[in-house]
Amino acid sequence: MSKPVMEVEALSKSFRLPGRTVRALQDINLQVAAGVVTGLIGPDGAGKTTLMRLAAGLLLPDNGTIRVLGQDVASESLAVQSQIGYMPQRFGLYEDLSVQENLDLYADLQNVPPANRRERYDELLNMTGLGKFTRRLAGQLSGGMKQKLGLACTLVRSPRLLLLDEPTVGVDPLSRRELWSIVYRLVEQEGMSVLLSTAYLDEAERCAEVILLHQGEVVGHDRPAAFSEPLRGRSVRVRQADILPRRLQARLAKLPDVFDATVQGQAVRLVMQHAEPPKLDADDLSGAYCEAVSPRFEDGFIDLLRDSGSLQRVLRPVPHEVTPGDAISVSGLTRRFGDFVAVRDVSFAVAAGEVFGLLGANGAGKTTTLRMLCGLLPVSGGEVSVAGVDLRRAPAAARARIGYMSQKFSLYGNLTVQQNLEFFSRAYGLRGARRRERMAWALDDLDLEGFVGAASGDLPLGYKQRLALACALMHEPDILFLDEPTSGVDPLARREFWSHINALADAGVAVLVTTHFMEEAEYCDRLAIMAEGELLALGTPAEVKVRSLGSAGSDASMEAAFIALIEDGEAA
Repeated sequence: MSKPVMEVEALSKSFRLPGRTVRALQDINLQVAAGVVTGLIGPDGAGKTTLMRLAAGLLLPDNGTIRVLGQDVASESLAVQSQIGYMPQRFGLYEDLSVQENLDLYADLQNVPPANRRERYDELLNMTGLGKFTRRLAGQLSGGMKQKLGLACTLVRSPRLLLLDEPTVGVDPLSRRELWSIVYRLVEQEGMSVLLSTAYLDEAERCAEVILLHQGEVVGHDRPAAFSEPLRGRSVRVRQADILPRRLQARLAKLPDVFDATVQGQAVRLVMQHAEPPKLDADDLSGAYCEAVSPRFEDGFIDLLRDSGSLQRVLRPVPHEVTPGDAISVSGLTRRFGDFVAVRDVSFAVAAGEVFGLLGANGAGKTTTLRMLCGLLPVSGGEVSVAGVDLRRAPAAARARIGYMSQKFSLYGNLTVQQNLEFFSRAYGLRGARRRERMAWALDDLDLEGFVGAASGDLPLGYKQRLALACALMHEPDILFLDEPTSGVDPLARREFWSHINALADAGVAVLVTTHFMEEAEYCDRLAIMAEGELLALGTPAEVKVRSLGSAGSDASMEAAFIALIEDGEAA
């Protein structure tokens, strides 16, 4: 057998933050096999990025050793760095440089001889599909194209070991599929070894081996199938006619012996504590029926981590008075940037208490649409009504009725959790006892009490998300806009987040959400799918699947339906 490309022995690493010490890794031992893709997964704050940075020689361990390609990283970091490639979560592209200029810069930094560059460039540009865009500025690329350019820059010198820290976060399913195709080609054609961290458990399931970290410790290390096999006989799918799947999921999650419930198409997938079917004898479950299904990797992941403390709190929103008419009404919405039309003649409506999903490939116009609906971008054409207010005539009155959670963490990183909550409550006009009441609600319902004095920029990603949601909800808005709110967070945090969204919708809040996680699209009551600024499809998840895949596609995955729609749109 080939010698491991990475060997970790008794490795520990801690970080000192104001008022506390965070143990990122605690006495871990593991080996990474050569010539395959090894997945690195775990909840937020598990230590994945720390392990990657230690392997790349960017951090020194407190204790223990880490050997990469047979060399001690702590004492031979330059030698190791000359043989590996490392693509961090936020790869440093120079957005004012073109695609070709970024490649040239990274070739200079990695001392690639000029005579070797042209052949390598041609190979990388062909592999990533960027050959037609060499003169385009990196800042003008879509999210998926930026990720592919970042990967190409990492690979200008062919490494023996490639470290990829969540390379597919924030990119659409089509770009995700293309990135994985590139990774597999590198392994098969160049014999490269890959260690890849990911928030997508379906991606982890494709890996030869998976390392599961939790609270700085190795919880599991095996083939993906080995994680799911112990749950055989404990996974079932439940269907019930004439009920929204997300509402059925909320009911089933409360049943005894159910420890995980997720929406899967028109059904709800359950994982039971024991190999016994759920008891569906409650009045509100009359007509429901279940069938056994095979376990999947995600079931094993949740089973190992279900005692981690996630999902302990349930959001308690105040019920909203539902007024007649649509909460959001859009007709012929258009947005131009000079000669470029980012959104073209888009029309849809969202009712109070509805969860409406806005999907599309990177650059499709989703965020531009969302920002117009929030009053953050002027509308070039069309009619927009938000909370019964004409957005083009009274944007301030409309903004007072909405909450907005942006794609990137946009709170004040140098302010504490307490200070951010105070700032946003004052910005929304809350005073005195009302402000104190809402701040207490945010700290309790979103489980932020333990971080009151922590700088928000130092929070784990899942807690940043909770804080951003708390700030968006301080004034109890009638409408909530969420722009890729779960991008990069782990499956446990995503489950918690969607329990909050369901509670808000059931209280009468209209929710419009953009997402690249296609399984999250199943939680939406209706969907709109965009491409190149135009609407491709509008309807319930089941209707969208039938439109893209035919009548046999009603039980297919939303990802398959999404890719089919986008590819059909490109071919038209």
